[in-house]
Amino acid sequence: MTTTELQAPAPAAASVPAVPPPSRPPNLGLQVVGTAFTIVAVLAIGLIAHLTAVSWLQYQRDQQTLFADFRAELKLGTAPVGQYRVTFAPDGTPRPEELVSPGSPVTWLEIPGIGLNAVVVEGTSGDVLRAGPGHRRDTVLPGQSGTSVLMGRQSAYGAPFRDLEMLIKDDAIYATTGQGRAEYKVTGIRRPGDPEPPALAPGAGRLTLVTGHGRAFDPDGTVYVDAELLSPAQPTPASRFGEGALPKAERVMATDSSGWLWAMLWGQALLLAAIAVTWLRTRLSGWHAWIIGAPVLAFLGLAVADQAARLLPNLL
Repeated sequence: MTTTELQAPAPAAASVPAVPPPSRPPNLGLQVVGTAFTIVAVLAIGLIAHLTAVSWLQYQRDQQTLFADFRAELKLGTAPVGQYRVTFAPDGTPRPEELVSPGSPVTWLEIPGIGLNAVVVEGTSGDVLRAGPGHRRDTVLPGQSGTSVLMGRQSAYGAPFRDLEMLIKDDAIYATTGQGRAEYKVTGIRRPGDPEPPALAPGAGRLTLVTGHGRAFDPDGTVYVDAELLSPAQPTPASRFGEGALPKAERVMATDSSGWLWAMLWGQALLLAAIAVTWLRTRLSGWHAWIIGAPVLAFLGLAVADQAARLLPNLL
């Protein structure tokens, strides 16, 4: 009988753990460039989104609030009829006269020819015109004898005056104030360089609407729509200040320099947030960093854009 000798299996070779490749140190130059591109992209997207969408939502919200306030003032008989207004204490005692504050509702404007219905506020600075068309404070209110000037935006914040150039001669315009409803008839449209309308006869009234002229968000001038008062002129309170006292921010195509401070403060917050997101990308995966940082960057970008919009011309 043949005997077969069994051999023990050879011992398995000991496994050597794989050594991970050395991690690269973060590139400071790329991080700086990435942070800069992030800030620029957030600012650009925020400004575009604000001017084309968010500002229109703000306009609709402000108009609803102004309409409710103005309707209540008309019902109570406290709507302003001049540069100053009288308010009453709870017991009915009249308080001293006070200047009508910028942003207060003063007129309900209707232009059927272009489908415009809007509350007009007092003042014409860029900040005030975000809520709706504005009444230039050194002119009379609509319906009174003299020339009343209303200014409105062409492209942003609801663009209430974007279709002014579509008006034609004899189109009707209606304006309701604390003195009642006034009716106007369009007499012409003019641009810088065109002759001024003739001087008003004593007791006559004129309404002039002003907005930007040219492409949206890139106006190359202004357009004026003149309309004559058809209804009887209402009593005109004495003027307390004239054109010389009007702040520069309330003139045609003026900018509001008060937005610089807040734009810089929000911009600094955006810079810190962008740096924080860049740092998170070195500690977490890219998606985790963006999930945390994107909402913060979006909020700060819109905040900066909101203040930057105040630095643009008031008729934009």
